Amino acid sequence: MKKTILFAIAVMLSTSCSQVPITGRKQLNLLPEGTVMDMSLTSYRDFLAQHKVVPDTDPNAQMVKRVGAAIAKSVEEYFRQNKQMDRIKGYKWEFNLVEDPNVNAWCMPGGKVVVYTGILPVTQTETALATVMGHEIAHAVARHGNERMSEGLVAQLGGIALDVALSEKPEQTRNLFLTSYGVGSTLGILKFSRTHETEADKLGLIFMAMAGYDPSESVAFWQRMSTQGGGQNPPEFMSTHPSDETRIRDIKAYLPKAMKYYKKPVTVK
Repeated sequence: MKKTILFAIAVMLSTSCSQVPITGRKQLNLLPEGTVMDMSLTSYRDFLAQHKVVPDTDPNAQMVKRVGAAIAKSVEEYFRQNKQMDRIKGYKWEFNLVEDPNVNAWCMPGGKVVVYTGILPVTQTETALATVMGHEIAHAVARHGNERMSEGLVAQLGGIALDVALSEKPEQTRNLFLTSYGVGSTLGILKFSRTHETEADKLGLIFMAMAGYDPSESVAFWQRMSTQGGGQNPPEFMSTHPSDETRIRDIKAYLPKAMKYYKKPVTVK
């Protein structure tokens, strides 16, 4: 019986791989994106119902929607140029700012984006906000959440199918979903693996550049972010994300490529 299960998982792993844009890294995506987007919509609505959404009349909320729309347009343009529109098939973009002191932001599959008011004192500028939103949207279109949840289904639930997991272990499966997409976690933009973070940094720089935001200004934002841990960040080999120094160094190294996508600046307020 155990051999049969292991064989089934091995077959599943070998037939459920896709490639991440730009890096070409093979990733495990066991979950149909349509199913993931349905789960995302439900979780997104639940989240907004439980939090205070900043009204559209607020200048910060307007900025979030303005930046989001610009990044979304650049994402669509990027995948259209690279003939990978299937990556964002079914996406219906939404951008909301919520009242929450945590330094956080996230994007669910389907283009459901939330920015917390707690991150605005760190972003300080519209361009820095574009860094954050480009990075979070990059996680979604690179399907990092699907990859994390797929790995979780294999590791935590024995590789059972999603519909079985939902019916037999609904709470555990829902928690796995929310964790996979960083919903509700403090400093959510730092909770993905080193590999995922690096890929999101690169894609995010390209998306913000195509939207008209200077990607070189992302360095200052990440330098400000590095102070959020109060100097208590663990050594890189003990961490699930790049150290601040490594991230900033890698971003600087990638900037020449990102700058090739840079279009004329938008009006920054």
